[in-house]
Amino acid sequence: MELWHGGTIYTMQAEGETVEAVLVQDGIVHKAGTYNELKPLAIMEVDLQGGFMYPGLVDSHQHLIGHGEKLLRLDLSKVTSSDEMKKQLITAAEADNDSEWVVGDGWDENNFPDRKIFHRVELDEITDRPMVLRRVCRHAVLANSKALELAGITKETEDPEGGLIVRDADGAPTGFLHDAAQELMLGVMPEADTAELTSAVKLAVEDMLSLGLTGSHTEDMAYYGEFTKPLGAFKNVIGNELKFRVHLLRHHTVFEEMNRTAEYKEPYVEPGAMKIFADGALGGRTALLAKPYTDNPSVNGVAIHSEAGLKELVKLARSYGEAVAIHVIGDLALDLALTALEAYPVPEGKRDRLIHTVVASETLIDRMKKLDVALDLQPQFVTSDFPWAVERLGHDRIEWSYAWKKLLQNGLICAGGSDAPVEDVDPLLGIHAAVARRKPGETHGGYMPQEKLSRFEAIGLYTVGSAAAIGKEDTRGLIKEGYDADFTVFDRDLFSVEEDGILEAKVEWTVVAGEVMYRRGEAV
Repeated sequence: MELWHGGTIYTMQAEGETVEAVLVQDGIVHKAGTYNELKPLAIMEVDLQGGFMYPGLVDSHQHLIGHGEKLLRLDLSKVTSSDEMKKQLITAAEADNDSEWVVGDGWDENNFPDRKIFHRVELDEITDRPMVLRRVCRHAVLANSKALELAGITKETEDPEGGLIVRDADGAPTGFLHDAAQELMLGVMPEADTAELTSAVKLAVEDMLSLGLTGSHTEDMAYYGEFTKPLGAFKNVIGNELKFRVHLLRHHTVFEEMNRTAEYKEPYVEPGAMKIFADGALGGRTALLAKPYTDNPSVNGVAIHSEAGLKELVKLARSYGEAVAIHVIGDLALDLALTALEAYPVPEGKRDRLIHTVVASETLIDRMKKLDVALDLQPQFVTSDFPWAVERLGHDRIEWSYAWKKLLQNGLICAGGSDAPVEDVDPLLGIHAAVARRKPGETHGGYMPQEKLSRFEAIGLYTVGSAAAIGKEDTRGLIKEGYDADFTVFDRDLFSVEEDGILEAKVEWTVVAGEVMYRRGEAV
């Protein structure tokens, strides 16, 4: 048995509660208490050397392979002007001559002073090879003429259900494809093989372990051809020498087949709920709103499924005794999702999830309180979306949007994630955003400061909240006897440092099932 001691150990069972030492046996917390009490039971000791230990941080919603791909390919997420984006595209096109396609990830026109969205003709000027650029929200892509040609998208192509082909004044595609329309493009792009996906998984997991994450809930199963490829990549990487806890959401298009044939690698690679998209994203005005966008009254978003279609998918999940995880950003999308959940209640022992839950209302919150649901929140959406979110929604709707404090005060289970690669995967950025509600380095009082979370609430999103989202609040998310020995150790106290000091914290140890998976300055 190993005795961890020599630092401050926060159990997260109650605000401010600490213990002197934790005894670990076979990957489980055997006992927590005083050093003198537990020392006689220990075979070996681990000195935290003044570090600050928390239950292992878990990202409750992300696309893990996408994060690995972002580390491997052209990353446009930090670009702050259209001129800079053009320069990076030119450099990438000139440097990557061995690949047929030029692929980039993460651009966001809301970060550009001119809010420019490139036209296919402008991309044609950069390269005559097919070019596809995924928007930061992953609900839209930009494509040049060659890519559109390969996808068979022309002036005559109709918008697919749940998607939008943006067109110019002549009705020709501009190259900007929203939601289901982007699938027309992604379907003709070269598929990564299992070896490439394995490399992406390994890179992503190693990166997340270095950031203090002991696990993630991820959705990757429907984007790389047969689900066996991404699932095989996860099983190739995780659970042997490299321990990390991955909870797989299963997109509705592969859900049934995975239920029939998939084999997992529990407790490190485990199956999760059916993933359903109800709408798109606010940035591209495809999040489904009950009333039109304030800054474009001609649109109110995109419904990925009809009300009847959404109900049928929930009904299908119930036929397998499973929960659902529904992407909802707009208030009308949330309304439709709740209607489906009310029609087909979650099976006993399971918990549904509402992913993002950005735009809500008092009435919708009251409906959520009557259901067994967990809300997957992305605190960094505040720092990314403000102040332009007010332009999209107007002052009346913004009061009930990004309202993390209201959701918690109403007793709703809330978990914290990044939606990586949409946002940066570093959990400290999420914790800081939940507490400060402003971008790092800004000095104002925060966007909607009444919605700021306490340190305990913010850290709780990534510990007990992430555990509760998958019904494992009795075995994960706390430092407590009988719980998994997953720990994150920082060099400073996240409860007492000043707000921006949270971002300066360094990960000293990341521990999964009692085994050190990362230690600063050492190869593990």
